Amino acid sequence: MARQKRGRKIDGWLILDKPQGITSTQAVNKVKRALDAQKAGHGGTLDPLATGILPIALGNATKTVPYVMDGSKRYHFTITFGEARDTDDAEGAVTATSDVRPTDEEIRAALPAFRGLIMQIPPAFSAIKVEGERAYDLARAGAPPDLPPRPAQVDRFELIGRPHPDIAEFEVESGKGVYMRSLARDLARACGTVGHISVLRRLRVGPFLENMAVSLDNLLDPAHTPHTLAELVRPLETALDDIPALALTASEAHALSQGQAISLVDLMGRIPDEANPDEGLVRVLAVGRVLALARLSEGWLKPERLLQQFS
Repeated sequence: MARQKRGRKIDGWLILDKPQGITSTQAVNKVKRALDAQKAGHGGTLDPLATGILPIALGNATKTVPYVMDGSKRYHFTITFGEARDTDDAEGAVTATSDVRPTDEEIRAALPAFRGLIMQIPPAFSAIKVEGERAYDLARAGAPPDLPPRPAQVDRFELIGRPHPDIAEFEVESGKGVYMRSLARDLARACGTVGHISVLRRLRVGPFLENMAVSLDNLLDPAHTPHTLAELVRPLETALDDIPALALTASEAHALSQGQAISLVDLMGRIPDEANPDEGLVRVLAVGRVLALARLSEGWLKPERLLQQFS
């Protein structure tokens, strides 16, 4: 006999404003318990020091997590100049100091080198695996790994405030897998000093914005019940709003749900203009709801991820 899953089946997204001092996994577990949900995951890790947007996927929404993580992200962070830390943020131990404080003009002159497609060395305290072990476990054991640089897409990196010579505030828009701690560390070095992130807040992840977020205190308010909290859950398809939509007939949807490809000739006139015909992704609609994600490839619509059962 199949083991029955604990909790309620909830499909959708809860956008959490993660507070400082807890890990992303701890935040997910708190949300899962509060909603009494069967299944939950998150769309992009935030360090314990960081606050802000942590999209939490529930139920079938966990199938869309990779597409959310591929979306653009926006951050505000503060660099404190004069101290390098082993974690590249305020939680680490001091490893170097400097009396140099760059001017605003020196900072702005250094920023263009960190825009566009850059090569970035991740922090030693990161979740990257090195020969089967997490980099942060090796670093905590006193053997920080020598991580190779990797490509990182930084779309925008601007100085937005300078409240004190020791402190500079920035806004960044970036793609997947860009480490803000590395940006802060490397920018300080480019300005002839050392520094680390002292404040970090994420303002956007893909289609999820700061004004959509729910605080953890609100979520854990004893006045709420799992059923009233469910009203805060956004539909699964919210995560896919920036992916072009393609509507199928019932028979086409049934075929796609069975793993069959559909000729694009049969879909002429319905393929959205913004969809890339060469390996472009579309969200498939059927009977008024999102059924699947599919890819336009070699003249066919090929199923990539079934999100809901078609019936």
